[in-house]
Amino acid sequence: MCTPMLESRAISKVGVVMKQSDMQHSFFGYRGRRHPLIATACLILVLAAGCDKAAPPPPAPPAVEVVKVAQRDVPIYMEWIGSLDGNVNAVIRPQVTGYLIKQNYREGDLVKQGQPLFDIDPRTFESAVEEAKGFRAQQQARYDTTKANLARIKPLAAKNAVSQKDLDDAVGADLSAKAALDAAEASLKTAQLNLGFTRMTSPITGIAGIAKAQIGDLLSPSMSSELTTVSSVDPIRVYFNISEREYLKVAGNSPDPKADTKALPIDLILVDGSFYPEKGKFLLLNRQVDTTTGTFKAAAQFPNPKNLLRPGQYGKIRVTMSVSKGALLVPQRAVTEMQGKYLVAVVGADNKVEIRPVTVGERVGTEWIISGGLKPGESVVAEGTQKVKPGVTVSPKPFTPTPEAPAAAASPAKSAEKPAEKPAAPTPAAKG
Repeated sequence: MCTPMLESRAISKVGVVMKQSDMQHSFFGYRGRRHPLIATACLILVLAAGCDKAAPPPPAPPAVEVVKVAQRDVPIYMEWIGSLDGNVNAVIRPQVTGYLIKQNYREGDLVKQGQPLFDIDPRTFESAVEEAKGFRAQQQARYDTTKANLARIKPLAAKNAVSQKDLDDAVGADLSAKAALDAAEASLKTAQLNLGFTRMTSPITGIAGIAKAQIGDLLSPSMSSELTTVSSVDPIRVYFNISEREYLKVAGNSPDPKADTKALPIDLILVDGSFYPEKGKFLLLNRQVDTTTGTFKAAAQFPNPKNLLRPGQYGKIRVTMSVSKGALLVPQRAVTEMQGKYLVAVVGADNKVEIRPVTVGERVGTEWIISGGLKPGESVVAEGTQKVKPGVTVSPKPFTPTPEAPAAAASPAKSAEKPAEKPAAPTPAAKG
C-alpha cells in the first residue's frame, strides 16, 4: 500500500521531470512539443493513485467434513449370488398315449403324495385289460389240462403201461402250458399297469406348477414337454458358485472344511434387501470345477415352512466366517487409491491436514476396515478430499452421510411380504 509521503515524492518528481523537459525543449526550440512527457507524467500519477487500493484478503480455509475413526467388533463374511430350487423337482409326463379328459388339481397349490393330477381316457386300456384277462384264463385252462394229463401218465409210466415218449410229451406239454400261462399273466399285468398310467398322481408332496396341456389334448410319452412339475420346497435349496480362490481360502485354513462349513451360520438376503428369518446350513459342494466358469457349484438348504421361497427366485448367500475384534473403520469415500496405495487425509488438533498412507482390510457396508496407519478417535476427511493438500489449514465440520435410497418396488419375482428386520448384530464385513 502506498503512503502519502511516497505519493508526494512521486508528484514532485513529475514536476522536476516536466521542468527539465521544458528547459530542454526551450534550448532546442521545441517548446511546443510536450506530448510524450505529459503522457509519462499522467501514467505516474495514475500509478500513484492506484496505490491507495487495499490488497485482497487471504482466502478462507477450505471447508471439509470430517469423521472420527471408529473402533468396534465386526463380523467378516463372504457373499455369493444364489438361485433357489426345489429340494426335489418331480417332472410329470404321460407314459401312455391317450386323450386328456380331466385335471384334478389347482395350479400353484400344494399337492400331497399320491394325489391325482391328470386323467387320460381309460376306455382303450380297460378293454386291453379285459382282453388280457381272457387270454390268461385260456392259458390257465390249457395248463390245467396238461397238468392233469401229466398226473395220469406218471403212474402208468412207472408201471411201463405207457411208453417213455408219451411221458416226455406230457411233460413237455405241461411246461409249455405253464410258460404260456406266465406270459398271459405278464400281459395282464402290463395292461393293468397301462390302465393305471391313465391316472397320473403326484410322486411327492410339493407345489404343483402350471399345466402345459389342456383338456382334449392327445398325450403320448414322446411329447417334447412335460405336463407339469411338482417341487418339494420345504426345505428348499439355494445353489451358488464359489471361485477357486475362495474355495482354497476356506479349505486351506481348515483341517476339515466339510465339518467347519456345515457349522457356519448362513443368511439369505432376498431381492428386496430383507433378511430371510430362517438360518440355513451348508449342504454340498460339487465334485469338480466347472471348466467354463472356473467355479465350484455349492448348495445350502433353508427351512421353508410357510412356502415363502419358491424355485427360480434369486437371493444373496451370506456366510459369517469370523469376527474382527476392535477393528478400525472409516467411510470408504475417505480413502483414496493412488498408484496402488491407499491414502487418507488426517486433520490434526490445529486443523492442519496430513496425507497419510494406510493399510486397508475388508469392506464393511459403506465403511472400510483400516488395519494400519490410523488410531482410534483420529479425524479423517470424508467429504472434500479434493480440496486439501499436506499442511493446509481447513475448516472442519462433522460428516453427514448421504441417506441411502429407498428399496426399489418389488418386481414379480420379489416377495410382496413385509421385509424381515435385520438382526441387531454389527454390520458385517463383505468379503469375496
